[in-house]
Amino acid sequence: MDEPRWLSAQEMRAWRGYLGLVRLLDDRLNRDLQGESGLTLADYEILVRLSEAPQRRLRMTELAQGAMISKSRLSHQMTRLEERGLARREGCPTDRRGAFAVLSDAGFDVLAAAAPGHVASVRHHLFDRLTSEQVEALGKLSDAVIAGLGRE
Repeated sequence: MDEPRWLSAQEMRAWRGYLGLVRLLDDRLNRDLQGESGLTLADYEILVRLSEAPQRRLRMTELAQGAMISKSRLSHQMTRLEERGLARREGCPTDRRGAFAVLSDAGFDVLAAAAPGHVASVRHHLFDRLTSEQVEALGKLSDAVIAGLGRE
């Protein structure tokens, strides 16, 4: 068995910083969003993706892939959104096993009301703390890691 490639001090600092950033930022954004709109970040992402889709509908598998969550987790999320009247599932007429997720008018209204506060929270907790160069670097870093993970 090969010897592990341990992280250097610089890599360990970056790794721990990344973990802290993701956990704290997710917590703050989730807390702000729930406090203002009653939506979780997961709810918000699903509603946004549906709002941007043609006719505000996506196949469940496509929505799960785009949101990078499992089909099972999406199913649970959709159940909660359906209970609140924010979205619904519809069968696919050409594929009996397929289903669509559809954004309701109420869901669109809730999303529209939540968006300004959420954007302000993202700006406050993330972008206002970075220079434009750091924002560009963050985008490039994210793209590089996501592209690498997508090839695996």
